[in-house]
Amino acid sequence: MSDARLGLTVTHRRYVPYAHAHYAGNLVDGAYALGLFGDVATEVCIRTDGDEGLFASYSDVQFRAPMKAGDVLEVTATVTRVGTRSRTLDFEARVVCRGRPDKGESAAEVLDEPVVAVTATGTVVVPPAA
Repeated sequence: MSDARLGLTVTHRRYVPYAHAHYAGNLVDGAYALGLFGDVATEVCIRTDGDEGLFASYSDVQFRAPMKAGDVLEVTATVTRVGTRSRTLDFEARVVCRGRPDKGESAAEVLDEPVVAVTATGTVVVPPAA
């Protein structure tokens, strides 16, 4: 029997403000993506279980490309496993737009191909069904 929650995907988009740059070249720390993964996981739990749930753990996190201030990130969570109270989610953060300070202070562009910046697998837990 297949669970209708399997394969559910939720997507958020977020502009990365320059105030979040921590390193030379306006780089943003990887924890920024993990915070966004928590936000999208919350919406998954609301949609699947009617509760915000709690993030329990990550079993894998891969930092694949830089995230920079001025980026627009598209963050997705997809339900890959449904247990009694736990859900496994696959996450991906992609850069879909990037600031272009080399072309002007406020210049930016939509990327032809999104850049996968961070991937992860995590587990959330929800209260027992009533």
